[in-house]
Amino acid sequence: MGSINFSKQDFVKDDTRYKVAIDQGVGKGVDLIVERQDENGEYEVIQAEIKRSADEKVFVVWSEPFDGRVVSDEYKKL
Repeated sequence: MGSINFSKQDFVKDDTRYKVAIDQGVGKGVDLIVERQDENGEYEVIQAEIKRSADEKVFVVWSEPFDGRVVSDEYKKL
């Protein structure tokens, strides 16, 4: 799995937080790393919540929308 990029506009309000679906290409049991893009265009690792729904959809949940990406731990080792 390569990286899955998303933007602030992809987030939807969910109660008091925001979530973005990132389920394309994410397998069961894959360890995922969420990275937020800073104002310089560089990525920093954050501890965002990752939720899996009963119908196998995967979401990144955070307090506000942000530009970022999800990578697997295997991708980071390359």
